[in-house]
Amino acid sequence: MGVCTSSTAQCLPRQSPIDIQTRRAKYDSSLKPLFIQYDPNTSKRIINVGHCFNVEFDDSSDRSVLSEGPLTSHYRLRQFHFHWGTSDRDGSEHVIDGQTYPAELHIVHWNSQRYSSFEEATKHSDGLAVIGVLLKIGEPNPVLQNIIDNLDKVKTKERTYWTYLGSLTTSPYSECVTWVLLQEAITISSEQLQHFRGLQNEDEEFILENHRPLQPIEKRLVKSSCKHKNHKP
Repeated sequence: MGVCTSSTAQCLPRQSPIDIQTRRAKYDSSLKPLFIQYDPNTSKRIINVGHCFNVEFDDSSDRSVLSEGPLTSHYRLRQFHFHWGTSDRDGSEHVIDGQTYPAELHIVHWNSQRYSSFEEATKHSDGLAVIGVLLKIGEPNPVLQNIIDNLDKVKTKERTYWTYLGSLTTSPYSECVTWVLLQEAITISSEQLQHFRGLQNEDEEFILENHRPLQPIEKRLVKSSCKHKNHKP
C-alpha cells in the first residue's frame, strides 16, 4: 500500500477520484447488495478540519456498520464529509462519463474485523470502505437538514453501485480504500450548497472548493452491481 504527498499525487497506480466510464464498467453478478446499519445515537460531534467539516461517530463498537456488497469484512462508520466546488456546476470528486456533479458525500468506514483501530486500518489495502454519494441540484433535501438522524436514509431506491480499489482523496492519499459509488444521485438545493461555501479554514478564508482533480485509472477494473443501462444523472 502506498502513500503520496501532494507534490507526487500521481506517483502510484491506485489513486482517487476517477472518471467512471459506465460502458467500461464490468457487471459482476457476485456483487451483493450493501448492508447498511447506522445508529444515529453514535454521532459524537461536528468538527471543522480546515478543508471541510467532518461529522464524527463513536466507532468503539459495531453499532453503525457497513458490510456485504464488494466487502468481505464488517466496516465501522467513522465519519462523513462533503466535497464541493465554487459553483453549482461542479464540485464532486468522482465524475460519471465526463459529467461532474455539484457536490459529493463521502461516508467513511474502517475494517474493524481485521484491524484494531482506524489508524491501523489506513495502513492496509483493505482497511477502509467509503460510500460515495453524488449530489445534484434540486429541491431542498430534508435528509441533509437533519443528516445525522437520517443518515441511514441517504440511499438510492435500488442502491446499485460501482466499486473499485482506490485511495483517500486528501493527504496522505493512502491507497487503502474500497470505493462504493452509488449510481443514483440525491438532491441538494443551491441554498444548502451555499452554506458549505460559507465555512472558513484556520486562516479565516472561505472554503470555496475542496475537491481533488481526477487521477489516472491505470489498469484498474471498475465493477458494477447491475447490468449496464444508460446512466441518468
